[in-house]
Amino acid sequence: MTTTRQSTFGATLRTTILLATLSGLLVAIGYLVSGGNPSTTLMFLGFAVAMNFFSYFFSDRIALKMSRAQPMEESDNPQYFQMVRELCQRAEIPMPRLYVIPQDQPNAFATGRNYNHSAVAVTDGITRLLSTDELRGVIAHELAHIKHRDILIQSVAATIGAAITYIGYMLLWFGNDNNSPLGLIGSLAMVLLAPLAASIIQMAVSRQREFAADAGGAAICGNPESLASALLRLEQGANEIPMKGHVSEASEPLYIVKPFKAKGLAGLFSTHPPIDERVKRLRQMRPSL
Repeated sequence: MTTTRQSTFGATLRTTILLATLSGLLVAIGYLVSGGNPSTTLMFLGFAVAMNFFSYFFSDRIALKMSRAQPMEESDNPQYFQMVRELCQRAEIPMPRLYVIPQDQPNAFATGRNYNHSAVAVTDGITRLLSTDELRGVIAHELAHIKHRDILIQSVAATIGAAITYIGYMLLWFGNDNNSPLGLIGSLAMVLLAPLAASIIQMAVSRQREFAADAGGAAICGNPESLASALLRLEQGANEIPMKGHVSEASEPLYIVKPFKAKGLAGLFSTHPPIDERVKRLRQMRPSL
């Protein structure tokens, strides 16, 4: 009980810090965009408050929509449902809603704000590529995210990151208030720096939690090698098979492996730790399990 309370408090604290930081970023750039105009700055503050509300309560729906995930019925794949149900019992968490993403790239993610509002989404490609044991390792990893209450902060980070990036592009096209030099600087900052800042914050949130979810997933499925082998195959598949259609890059922190190839400086701010390091840590767990 104490561990659960500590986990809940930690997740709440991390989410609060993330919301406050990204909201402060948005308001500060709004001040620059407006050339110091109080009414425009207040408008950005109001938008930040609304964004926080919607990202907290609807981040799971937004994340699923960004990936174009579709609900999965048990009749579609009863063996898969049974596997997830068994792993949930081992993890001692409720059964999440299950979704399938119509993508050939092998990948998966979990989302939601708590145990009772959680979902796990897998791509078509992952079910074709991985063995049953490897898929168990991947699902166990996602259930570990749910158990550790990581899914709220990752979903909120993806939602707010997408919103800030979208606003930046809007300002690029529609200009700034009063055409002041300060406003011009603010617009450029929003377009160029805000998405980068959001990515850095997402990275700080995501990388250590991925290591923790790997360890938790290995404990849930009982075989670290299942997840280690899956990660190697998933990385190769993600490099060879791109995401098709319009899939928001802001959703990247949610996935078990990077779904998009890094471009330019973006490679310096990866939301995921190196696969080799993740595999190394998992294989060091084998004697203990």
